[in-house]
Amino acid sequence: MLAVSLLSSVGVTLAWLYFFVRRDRHPEPLWLLARTFAWGMFAWLVAAAFGVSLQRISLGNATLTLLVLALLTAILEESSKFLAASTVVNERDFDEPMDGLVYAVTAALGFALMENITYALGFGPRAATWHALITTLAHALFSAPQGYALGGRHWQIGRWWAARGLLLSIALHFLFNSLLSDNGSPYTWPQLLALGGVVVLMVFLARRYYLNFEAHARIHGNTLNPQRPKAD
Repeated sequence: MLAVSLLSSVGVTLAWLYFFVRRDRHPEPLWLLARTFAWGMFAWLVAAAFGVSLQRISLGNATLTLLVLALLTAILEESSKFLAASTVVNERDFDEPMDGLVYAVTAALGFALMENITYALGFGPRAATWHALITTLAHALFSAPQGYALGGRHWQIGRWWAARGLLLSIALHFLFNSLLSDNGSPYTWPQLLALGGVVVLMVFLARRYYLNFEAHARIHGNTLNPQRPKAD
């Protein structure tokens, strides 16, 4: 069962990777996607190493403690994924706005796969299967705003644009985690409706970012950085 769960996690991750990457009109080289994916996996190791110390936090109030943990976790994980995606911005193949989304989502899915593997080893296959189904797509959607910000680099918008993208990713991650936090009480309908609202918002933002960059790619066609053609 464990082997099946691990293979399922890999399958789900690769399926979502294909779903997002195929939207790129100018496909990225596989070696660079693989490297970014690997950086995403390494980012999880870094986040997990620092995250261990967060579990010692106790503020006396269970709800407040859960919220603070959710916020710190969101900051740590989204910053780690952002750094993983940023490893590609100076490559010559990073030559159009859509690439920001492609590589941010690729790093996020590498992060998610490593998290799912560790979850399966720690909590068993059944729990890991549900975790993979929920969090794999969630991590990709969390990273969409920072991918949009990285893509905005091609319009010379400036560093604050990237910072705003990262902050929005952190905010979405925090809202999602805080609504899913297990405080020992059953989930209420308002809580579930709020969670559904956050998911709808993330899907809406990701779709909008992709449509904007697809429109940009259609307008500019193959004229993007003609002196820097894509590698085979």
